[in-house]
Amino acid sequence: MPRTESNGTPSVPSGETFSLKKLADYLGLAPATISLVLNGSAVADTVSPDTKNLIFAAAKQFNYKPNFFARCLRTRRSLTIGVMVPEVSEGYNVTVLGGIEDHLVQAGYFYFVASHHFRPDLIEEYAQLFVHRSVDGLIAVCTPWNIKLSIPVATISSHHSIPGVTKILLDHHHAAEIALQHLVDLGHRQIAFIKGQDFVPDTEVRWKAITEVAARMGLSISPKLVASIKDTAASAPHNGYEITQQLLASGERFTALFAFNDVSAMGATRALNEFCLRVPEDVSVVGFDDIESAAYQGRALTTVRQPLRQMGEIAAQAILRRITQTAEEAAVSPAEVVVQPELIVRETTATARIRSKQQSELPQQP
Repeated sequence: MPRTESNGTPSVPSGETFSLKKLADYLGLAPATISLVLNGSAVADTVSPDTKNLIFAAAKQFNYKPNFFARCLRTRRSLTIGVMVPEVSEGYNVTVLGGIEDHLVQAGYFYFVASHHFRPDLIEEYAQLFVHRSVDGLIAVCTPWNIKLSIPVATISSHHSIPGVTKILLDHHHAAEIALQHLVDLGHRQIAFIKGQDFVPDTEVRWKAITEVAARMGLSISPKLVASIKDTAASAPHNGYEITQQLLASGERFTALFAFNDVSAMGATRALNEFCLRVPEDVSVVGFDDIESAAYQGRALTTVRQPLRQMGEIAAQAILRRITQTAEEAAVSPAEVVVQPELIVRETTATARIRSKQQSELPQQP
């Protein structure tokens, strides 16, 4: 038996590690039982909740931590996941990462994040680097993906079809339907659009959905009211700000604007206000994503909500499931998971008003 203090609890000399065997002796349990519980093994579900609570309490009391390297050797896994994102910035990427983190941490996994800034050379380099670092799997967020790796891969908002890769996608046709129907119901027919950058995976798919839905609705899209973000910064308010300035300077009238994401919608709102156009009284604005700050603008933003955190959780669940699957099980796993959007109506959309001639001829702002 280990040395004990006067209160009966084991004493731990300074600098000495409290071993699994000592913990087992103290609790009167088999070391294997303690190991299964502390390592979160599926077999631990057979252990009673009371016993689990005793194990966790004793481990905390004596600052016992399972040997990470021993666990890796036993499971033949590194217990780490690689995550690739375009950049770590406000909005889409951070929210998706939150969902990924929630699930991985709960499952006892560590993760590395690499930002590739849509550079093909970095996407290839980081993918191979993660493999060399022995990660158990890889999650690629909003990343053009055409790489086949020896480890399980899950992608979010990527539209390439690579065998063995699990894709988590949004239903963009439904997203276009709910956004455009909302604007049409408010009387809008002259709608401006901000498209994403060509290198962003969702751009082409979303725009195709918008044009197909608009055609079915009999809604004409003027090429003069369509502008694409050119800046390499994937998510920055000045993108929407500068594009909206250009649309206004062109003289083409529009009563509503549908932006590629919430951040560009925020920049668009600023540009409209500088041209003495009120949102939503003169121009309605719809964003996309429903990032956390969308609800807390001067006028809370109407937007198409992507379940971003949920998409991150689904990707993390899929990758951990793939890690433990046999080849036969992986072969029948779903290759694609489609999630549904939701229209969140707030304060930036209203019934269409005909802009006066005086408003349409306002002097251009510097």
